[in-house]
Amino acid sequence: MGVESSRRRRPGPEADERLPGGGCVTGRRRRSGRNMAAAAPPQRRRRRRAGAREGVGGRGQWGAGRPRVRRGGGGGRSGSGRGEAGGAMLCCRLAALGARRRLRPLGPAAGNLLQRWNVPIGLQMSRQVASSDVPGGKGSSSVFALIMGLSTLGAGVYVYKTLRENKERFTSRVTTITARSQENASSPSGGKLSNMLPAAPEAHPEVPSHVPFLLIGGGTAAFAAARSIRARDPGARVLIVSEDPALPYMRPPLSKELWFSDDPNVTETLRFKQWNGKERSIYFQPPSFYVPARDLPFVENGGVAVLCGKKVVHMDVRGNMVKLSDGTQISYDKCLIATGGSPRNLPAIERAGKDVQQRLTLFRKVEDFKSLEKISRQVKSITVIGGGFLGSELACALGRRARTRGLEVIQLFPENGNMGKVLPEYLSNWTTEKVRREGVNVMPNAVVKSVSVSGNRLMIKLKDGRKVETDHIVAAVGLEPNVELAKSAGLEVDSDFGGFRVNAELQARSNIWVAGDAACFYDIKLGRRRVEHHDHAVVSGRLAGENMTGAAKPYWHQSMFWSDLGPDVGYEAIGLVDSTLPTVGVFAKATAKDTPKSATEQSGTGIRSESETEAEASEVPTSPSASPMPHVPKQGEDYGKGVVFYLRDKVVVGIVLWNIFNRMPIARKIIKDGEEHADLNEVAKLFNIHED
Repeated sequence: MGVESSRRRRPGPEADERLPGGGCVTGRRRRSGRNMAAAAPPQRRRRRRAGAREGVGGRGQWGAGRPRVRRGGGGGRSGSGRGEAGGAMLCCRLAALGARRRLRPLGPAAGNLLQRWNVPIGLQMSRQVASSDVPGGKGSSSVFALIMGLSTLGAGVYVYKTLRENKERFTSRVTTITARSQENASSPSGGKLSNMLPAAPEAHPEVPSHVPFLLIGGGTAAFAAARSIRARDPGARVLIVSEDPALPYMRPPLSKELWFSDDPNVTETLRFKQWNGKERSIYFQPPSFYVPARDLPFVENGGVAVLCGKKVVHMDVRGNMVKLSDGTQISYDKCLIATGGSPRNLPAIERAGKDVQQRLTLFRKVEDFKSLEKISRQVKSITVIGGGFLGSELACALGRRARTRGLEVIQLFPENGNMGKVLPEYLSNWTTEKVRREGVNVMPNAVVKSVSVSGNRLMIKLKDGRKVETDHIVAAVGLEPNVELAKSAGLEVDSDFGGFRVNAELQARSNIWVAGDAACFYDIKLGRRRVEHHDHAVVSGRLAGENMTGAAKPYWHQSMFWSDLGPDVGYEAIGLVDSTLPTVGVFAKATAKDTPKSATEQSGTGIRSESETEAEASEVPTSPSASPMPHVPKQGEDYGKGVVFYLRDKVVVGIVLWNIFNRMPIARKIIKDGEEHADLNEVAKLFNIHED
């Protein structure tokens, strides 16, 4: 495999051959020349191969001597003249010179590569010798073969290693699947396929360790906030932690429409007919609306999850962490406190024994409705203590059953009449007579002194000496905001109104908001307040949800509330409605359209609240000047429908619409304007109370 160089070397046999035309070929065939030597006889080809071997293995190395030229021809031609020999020598020298010009020494990079691969020194020297050949010859093929061999070796090692690792992973996976199959086979269900499929979701913890939006409380405010967050951020993940075992539901029907249902299974279905005849459920959304809590961090588009029957007992504001009653911890990015409130109890009842407590209902939740509805079918007498909204509504609802089932219903309260803290005295007295006509034994100016068990009945002693015997007591004496988290969280509680103190954006901290009954907010028109009504829960919860997603809106909305004493009498109110304030009432004769039933038929909903639209009257309509002048009714007159204005410093701060519906935007604008009115009779015309 050696090549002839331009240096002189000792001639060797068969080193060169003469061509018929006086040309010359070297010891090996050139790729660019004609392969004339192939036509030589076999003996000559053998001699040429022997000469090539001698040139490589003998003295045919670099600088070994000059090329040897065979004198003589081939192919049957002869020629021995000196001219021919000189021409042949010249040709061989020129050929060797051309080959030398094409040689290149092996660079340092190639040498380093060979050293890096730990190639023996002998093989490196052979590589250098072989590389000096004519490009495209056998030397280049050796380099290519060496590179391909080493590449193949490396690829083989990589494939072996990869297959070995895949085998280990495959073996581990098969072991895991086999273990799960054995566990499912040993379970009571017999290892059915339906029980094996949800294995992956069951691997998730029941309670997620972190959520972006955490809502503490499962009432109206929390649900309104969750819906608001999802409206502004469709991919948001919201977790509601509710102490109530039920999904979020509306509370007003618990003391109103549910009691007028003819369905004997109403406590199970919790569906009711509104005054307009339409049927609906008390739940805001069906169970399919919510995402399982364990899947909340993994669902693609987020969602709302509810942890029912769980209570947050500790709150770490600095660490953005809450702790549940079972020890579970949940971290959050933003948090809403909507813990609502708990029904108050009377001190006289709290001092009584367990026998009295077992016959007491503190009405607040859906379970309280179920329990009281069942009790009303079993006992002969029920006493409602409280003359406010809830107490008067429950008294009227139970009074309807008194007519058909012989149930005795008694109502006690310390005021002079029903809703005496809200309505002016003349309207409160009229309302008391209305409740009595519903079959209720109303006892005003009654202060409970003690409660005890006498025989199989309860004995209620009043401070004026009167005694009342009954079988069951329902206490509806107000609400106490749930602020237990204030201590661990370091949040401020208002000493006058109770509840967490928040700013105009309902914030207690930079990433903590409060809404609903537990929020003591600042009203830009009426000062600091705390409201315990459905509309406020909806509006404040919705605003808190918007601000949790970056809206930064102040709470300007004047929430309203309403109460129905059956399907025929109802009222809506807004602002500060306190009977201790000066009031001006303007009334007119009512028509068949001026009832709660008629109002719901027009609006299509029994939840008469402006919270869904936040409507506001930009232009207050005025009645024709020819309308008759409203008047203030005298004692004993029928208060069919009318408007009651509550004044502070001659400015309207509250309005009650008595049997007037769908006019709340006008009332809200009057309070928002905060102007002093010289003649409220003219202002009453804005409500069109004289329309037929």
